[in-house]
Amino acid sequence: MFLNFSFRRNLSLFALVSSFACSALYAQRLPRGVHPEHYSLTLTPDLTAATFAGEESIDLVLDSPSSAITLNAAEIKFLSVKSGAQTAQVSEDESKEQAIFTFPQALPAGKVTLNISYTGVLNDKLRGFYLSKTKARNYAVTQFEPTDARRAYPSFDEPALKATYDLTLVVDAKDTAIANTQIVSDKPGPVAGKHTLKFQTTPKMSTYLVAFLVGDFKCTSGKADGVPIRACSTPDKVALTKFAVEAAEYILPYYDKYFGIKYPMPKLDMIALPDFEAGAMENFGCITYRETDLLLEKNKASIPAKKRVASVVAHEMAHQWFGDMVTMQWWDNLWLNEGFATWMESKPVAKWKPEWNFPEDDAIDLNATLNLDSQATTRTIRARAETPDEINEMFDGIAYGKAGAVLGMVEHYLGEETFRQGVHNYLAEHLYANATAEDFWNAQTANSHQPIDKIMQSFVTQPGVPLLTFSGQTGNAAPLAQSRFFLSGKAADSQSWTLPVCTTNGGKPECRVVTPEDKTLPLAEANGFFYANSGGKGYYRTAYTAKQLEAITAKAETALSPPERIGLLGDRWALVRSGQGTVGDYMKLVLALKNDPSGQVMETALNAVATIKSRIASDADRAALDKILVSELGPVYTALGDPRAGDPYSRQTLRSELMEVLGDAKDPRVLVEAKQLTDRAYASSSKRDKGLDPILTDTAVTVTAENGDAALYDKIFASSKDSSDPGQRSDALRTLARFHDPALVTRTLDYAVSGQVRNQDSWIPLSILLSGRDTREQTWSYLQQNWDKVHAQFTTNSGSRVVAAAGTFCSVEKRDEVAKFFAIHKVDAAERTLAKALDNISDCVHLQETQEPSLREWLASQSRP
Repeated sequence: MFLNFSFRRNLSLFALVSSFACSALYAQRLPRGVHPEHYSLTLTPDLTAATFAGEESIDLVLDSPSSAITLNAAEIKFLSVKSGAQTAQVSEDESKEQAIFTFPQALPAGKVTLNISYTGVLNDKLRGFYLSKTKARNYAVTQFEPTDARRAYPSFDEPALKATYDLTLVVDAKDTAIANTQIVSDKPGPVAGKHTLKFQTTPKMSTYLVAFLVGDFKCTSGKADGVPIRACSTPDKVALTKFAVEAAEYILPYYDKYFGIKYPMPKLDMIALPDFEAGAMENFGCITYRETDLLLEKNKASIPAKKRVASVVAHEMAHQWFGDMVTMQWWDNLWLNEGFATWMESKPVAKWKPEWNFPEDDAIDLNATLNLDSQATTRTIRARAETPDEINEMFDGIAYGKAGAVLGMVEHYLGEETFRQGVHNYLAEHLYANATAEDFWNAQTANSHQPIDKIMQSFVTQPGVPLLTFSGQTGNAAPLAQSRFFLSGKAADSQSWTLPVCTTNGGKPECRVVTPEDKTLPLAEANGFFYANSGGKGYYRTAYTAKQLEAITAKAETALSPPERIGLLGDRWALVRSGQGTVGDYMKLVLALKNDPSGQVMETALNAVATIKSRIASDADRAALDKILVSELGPVYTALGDPRAGDPYSRQTLRSELMEVLGDAKDPRVLVEAKQLTDRAYASSSKRDKGLDPILTDTAVTVTAENGDAALYDKIFASSKDSSDPGQRSDALRTLARFHDPALVTRTLDYAVSGQVRNQDSWIPLSILLSGRDTREQTWSYLQQNWDKVHAQFTTNSGSRVVAAAGTFCSVEKRDEVAKFFAIHKVDAAERTLAKALDNISDCVHLQETQEPSLREWLASQSRP
């Protein structure tokens, strides 16, 4: 499953759902001794009444005779349950989402078939078998991961209990259905106005990967390596599916070759759904998507929009091997699915479009993940999860970001081909079965003859981020100390890791495994320049002596790659946040890199500057800092000149980043330029300028909105209701939350909870406004006063994202207020998120207390002649 894009790229803000190991209130796993082998399932949905009927047979094997069989079921009404001539009595445990079938006589050991008739509800909660709506009609669609297949069909709803499936859908004559495999028969009936669609038998797979979708979907078709590929949508948006097909046509052969195992399904369908909570879901052969993560107008979309769609497609297609064909044994090893897909997603797209600078994106994501994992509340990669709420909270920045980053670090150490062969061996050994963490790292260890088991175990079974602290070099070695790094400045504990450390002096990197016993790091040159994170792939922070850091900074532009410079900036800012560095020193580094040609390096630098302004600086200090930023960065922006056709992506992003920071600093020239671009973008269709740089224009609109009036708001509001372009609609919704005028803030808040915004999206403006320096207090008051309306918009997971945004306050008083409010006003699956949010507030208080004097000292030094 792919998390919403903005969540993944802003781990410090949205949905910091990071769990720690804790005891379940009660175990919810099914009894052992029952092994499902095959499901035959016929579903008849009524899209008008929002109900469905199901006829199901389950072929299973009993280890021993039993008169009772327990499986999962939720929101299901049982009509009859039989096995042979026996009829079962059905009892239900709603708290465990289980049904118990009790037969008059014990069923024999061996093969048994259950025949079940039941009905269910097409819900509006974006899980199970649910309704997705457009202005024109209803659709019936599915989302089963992690524990919601039980809402569509009674099942043994655990990932290790794999089986094959025969699916049949009885739908309206005007509709079609899409499922995991292709249609093998289409017959009219069984009643007038209906037709019956039967699908080919699936391979063996987990319950949560089953999918079936009903409606008038239209598709664009393609093919790669002999596999039919389709991208589908509601009929009005089918023209926006072409780019996704092109991406999949490149990615599928890449994966076939990389994994050394052919794509395992007879077809690949990708379907955009109007209502969908996650970014996408990897249902085997039938991947479902949020519309913004699959649909775009190829000739008009910006590069970031194309990168997003291509990355999500790559992520979900990687799951067809990691997760679908080979599945984790239980949810505690979710990282085996999501970490792998996160690590893999940029590989094929970077090969397809190298000019899009994916290595820099990976470095930015790694930096965000390190920050997430450096807070007091975090968890191990492998963590206990028993209840549905605990399992839902596993889908976080640790399972995705940390696991993916650790895999990237190990690959960088071993080399791509050695690591690839280990991946192949792991997959080949567990085809259509389940696996554990040990299965993976043992395969890599056996293949490479390196201590990958010790490295992986070190990171998978203990929480947190290593800090490598170097002392002055002595000959060909640098003294080295390990400790656990905390953003809060908490005293380091005795925790240590076995990890690969790759150094570079601008040439070929040298990698060595560092153990807890090692106290020095061998170097290639005596007393020479070195940077201890070659490629920016290491999952650790580094702290250098002043002399070492001076040498690194002096050579950063020439000896370090953009990902390495991103890592350098990330480490230095993290040390500032922990109290081991100063704002003044960090600002010196930023200004030393102000002419860096990489937009993503500049993004990393300026994101920290934005934090300095919003979390540390007083109003007077902010004004002084703005003056310096305009003086230092204004000429850099001017030197870039106007956008030109053919500008490389890095130059486009650099121009955009500088416009954003200068616009926030109220540079009058930039504000005028941004207003002009905004006016051109929102001119009437007959006068609209089609030659605008989409990246710079998006930034210009955001800058202008922050000081915008009701007239501009009305134009953007209209775009937020335009259903023809999902990307434009989503961007407009986010932009509404950038207006600072109190009356317009209230309009946005009212709109977000009005029911006019899809509940999958309503959290977005709420979270942005709650996170904004100038809108936070007003938004927090609104949420408290209108809680019932706000809470009514939450889906299974979106409420936790609003809770996370409450973690952007920066005072002890507000921390206590947030804790008290959410202690009374509970949000589903958000207990750990709340702990994280309170940590964020405490960290901010610490940052402000320790760094405000340093900021003032640096500002004063800049004003001296």
